[in-house]
Amino acid sequence: MTDNSMFDEILGGIPLMAILRGMGVERSLAVATTAWDLGIEAVEVPVQTPTDVEALRVVAEAAAARGFRVGAGTVVTPEHVRQAKDAGAAFTVSPGFDVEVVRASHDAGLPALPGVATATEVQRALREGLTWMKAFPASLLGAGWFGAMHGPFPQATFVATGRMDAAAAPTFLKAGVRVVAVGSALEDPAQLPALAQLLA
Repeated sequence: MTDNSMFDEILGGIPLMAILRGMGVERSLAVATTAWDLGIEAVEVPVQTPTDVEALRVVAEAAAARGFRVGAGTVVTPEHVRQAKDAGAAFTVSPGFDVEVVRASHDAGLPALPGVATATEVQRALREGLTWMKAFPASLLGAGWFGAMHGPFPQATFVATGRMDAAAAPTFLKAGVRVVAVGSALEDPAQLPALAQLLA
């Protein structure tokens, strides 16, 4: 049995998370710093290439100096879990639900945020002891999906990921999403300030 209730602390008070996908080391650090300065404390760095892993290490080090924690994203193998741990990640995020990856992350001391898109996956995640889940791809699932899941699974807490931006975030938050994670939209430098306005 695993457990990811630590996300109550890591993400519980923050309705937004920035995903720094494929930005390289310097830009990842710059965007993370901007996010932190604007009050968006939660940051995820996907680990798909060696450069990504180095970006995670640099961003995690900078986050620790501020008392923040950074997650490793697109974690799809136990090897990714090891790389995340070595780079200083505080948690892992996956696009899908893989019990082996979840358990490897748990054993490494990193709470896992698995991806789900169906009632079956939500039920399996809950049976594994996971109450926090990443709904992906949220834009295709639609805001109504979250209300539908809340009925049979009131104990599930969702992070909406997948083509999210500052315009969509309020709709999903009103639908019961705890955190909206924004990735590709951050290519637009206006997105972080617009997202920060939602924190006001």
